[in-house]
Amino acid sequence: MNKKKIINDPVYGFISIPTELVFDLIEHPYFQRLRYIKQLGMTHLVYPGALHSRFHHALGAMHLMGLAIKTLCDKGQQITPQEEEGVMIAILLHDIGHGPFSHALEKHIVQGIDHEDISTLLMNRLNSVFNGSLTIAIEIFNDQYHKKFLHQLVSSQLDMDRLDYLNRDSFYTGVSEGVISSERIIKMLNVVDDAIVVEEKGIYSIEKFLVARRLMYWQVYLHKTVTSGEQMLGKILMRARQLSLKGVQLFSTPALNHFLQNNISKEQFIYDDHHIETFTCLDDTDIMAAVKVWIRHTDKVLALLCENFIQRKLYHVDITNIKPDAVKVEELRQKAMKKYDLCFEDAGYFVFTDVISNNAYKVGDANIKILMKGGTVNDITTASDNSNLEALAKTVEKYIFCYTKDLL
Repeated sequence: MNKKKIINDPVYGFISIPTELVFDLIEHPYFQRLRYIKQLGMTHLVYPGALHSRFHHALGAMHLMGLAIKTLCDKGQQITPQEEEGVMIAILLHDIGHGPFSHALEKHIVQGIDHEDISTLLMNRLNSVFNGSLTIAIEIFNDQYHKKFLHQLVSSQLDMDRLDYLNRDSFYTGVSEGVISSERIIKMLNVVDDAIVVEEKGIYSIEKFLVARRLMYWQVYLHKTVTSGEQMLGKILMRARQLSLKGVQLFSTPALNHFLQNNISKEQFIYDDHHIETFTCLDDTDIMAAVKVWIRHTDKVLALLCENFIQRKLYHVDITNIKPDAVKVEELRQKAMKKYDLCFEDAGYFVFTDVISNNAYKVGDANIKILMKGGTVNDITTASDNSNLEALAKTVEKYIFCYTKDLL
């Protein structure tokens, strides 16, 4: 069978599949599942074009990794064919552990375990299937390989993951503020003391990258309507789980039903193969099929939330720098109790507060290092003459106050 395929990607043009092992991994059901998981969760409720999948993103990140490895080899770095294949596989599979709607439901399907942990579990399972061929990839992914710079290309503050998703998400949303010079940034990469650095002449591209990331967070990823949709979907799953644990019968696929009816700890998820295998059967369609049916459920809270979600009657969201007025929160909750004939606890599905945060750059967390012309290496915040970068290094935390619009 010919496994030297090319894929026509709307962002980069033609992407080549580098090895037969990579082809086989792409063909595997664990990876094919990513076709049915939206990259941006609920973002399509605001930007209708944002329907691209984790499958698209993983292939794009793999393509950029190929460019990065070629650049480093051209500059004299010794990277073996096995290491090249390993780092390509590590970035290809970095998101394989995502659940339905990506980050939107990460806390609601399996609690206490994040998608990186699940990715590691699935990579280990694939390593068994492929007779140990993924060992180097797993070591790179978990930062256990002796060439540390390879892990930085997979997961750091300037990795191929971020370089792809900023350009890809900009492309599909139409938000031009996120467009970055990914190929130029890659051409400026080098390695000093086993760490990725950016040559000084690429400093302005890095500044643009950091500013673009901040703008994309507030304009796309944390847009108030996107936040509203994700909060509503989260509340729907929370209610469904609450009912299921009480023995209430709910329509759902077998995979979704498994996670609704069981409180699964992180340890159980890791050590019981049945949980992880069931997880690999979950994607966006499981959730949407259930939500559409639950509109007619006898539970008033679940039915109303699902109806509002399907009809895009989302929460009104106030985003502020200070905590919402407790008196106003209480007033609206009391109003919800009367309007929907609910107890105080159930009214919390329609009136509640939460916190969101944005951190464009974390100083001290695998810093972006600039290789100056004199040979010294400085952090981007000190190497740059852009004072705004210091502000980007601060975590911005904001409060959200959500309530159904018909309570106004």
